[in-house]
Amino acid sequence: MSLGDILEHETRDEITRIRAGAQERAAAILAAARERASALLESQKRSLDAELQAGLTRARSAADLEMNAQRLAAADQTQTRAFQEAEAQLRAAPASPQYPQILARLIQEAQAALPSAEVVEVHPDEVAAAQAALAHLGLHLEVRPNPAVETGVRLVGRGGKTSVQNTLLGRLQSGREALTAEVARLLNS
Repeated sequence: MSLGDILEHETRDEITRIRAGAQERAAAILAAARERASALLESQKRSLDAELQAGLTRARSAADLEMNAQRLAAADQTQTRAFQEAEAQLRAAPASPQYPQILARLIQEAQAALPSAEVVEVHPDEVAAAQAALAHLGLHLEVRPNPAVETGVRLVGRGGKTSVQNTLLGRLQSGREALTAEVARLLNS
């Protein structure tokens, strides 16, 4: 073999070694790049998953708040309607044939609080019913019309200094808080 052949052969071996080393380094660089890309991709995926979960949690919370707000609004509307209906029924009570008996009971209760009553005030449309109630009770009190008194009576004591009012609408208003709690309990059942 000639010196040129030996040099050419050594040069080819050196080139082959250099190529092999370059390919190893390129493979290592490529593997490292793939590993970094994979880690970056995994990190981005975890970040997006976390954002998705946070978004879902916020959406559920917003939906729960909206549902509760709608439930409260519906309950409030139902309660308002219930009290409007009750008030309408109570306002219609004077037209009932049993209304003199109701007035008699209201008069008895008011008289227990004000035994010295001399006058029974009722709405002008309820004077006849009040007179019938007093006759039923065997009481002889003056009956005076008073447009401010609705669905019940106002007993006035001697000299007009004291009075007691006992009306169906007044009872509805005074019991409204307890009734509101009861209606809410029934609505939530």
